[in-house]
Amino acid sequence: MDIGNQIKNYRENLKISQEDLADRIFVSRQTISNWENNKNYPDIKSLLLLSNIFEVSLDQLVKGDVEEMKRIISESNVKEFSVLANIYSIQLVILAVSAYPLLKYLNIIGIVIWGIIFVITMAFAIKIEKLKKQYDIQSYREIVAFIEGKTLDEAHKNQEIGKRGYQKFLLTIGCGIITFLLVIIIAKILG
Repeated sequence: MDIGNQIKNYRENLKISQEDLADRIFVSRQTISNWENNKNYPDIKSLLLLSNIFEVSLDQLVKGDVEEMKRIISESNVKEFSVLANIYSIQLVILAVSAYPLLKYLNIIGIVIWGIIFVITMAFAIKIEKLKKQYDIQSYREIVAFIEGKTLDEAHKNQEIGKRGYQKFLLTIGCGIITFLLVIIIAKILG
């Protein structure tokens, strides 16, 4: 990132020390040094104060760093979503495979263990849904595009939005059928 060089150049042009600049924006001299050496990045409040002191726009101060910041944020969002999705997939498999053995061999304790696994799996599902809403990725195509770091063009996005009503209806019916089958299986095992 170029912000460190920008801060150093503007500071030197004003002929002020790191200590003087630090005093003006209420941080330590070490913080200024870290910014100038690109060890960390100023927060938005500090950036605004810096742009005011240097008498330049925020755009001028951060120059090409905005695209770099977007890339870093995007990479971290994709990574977080991918990790959660993988964990959730594994949990679903464990949930499905463990139901019968836990119920058959551990009876009530097995039901409790399976319930705990179920609650943890649902917590991950809720976290994934929150991320999907936050990044506006509701369908499979949108999720794949997001993970690949791409965005859907407007036509595809509208097409995906149109499908959401049917998808939610089918999901509700599917969940109801699965729940019904689980109740029957548990009743036969326990009965």
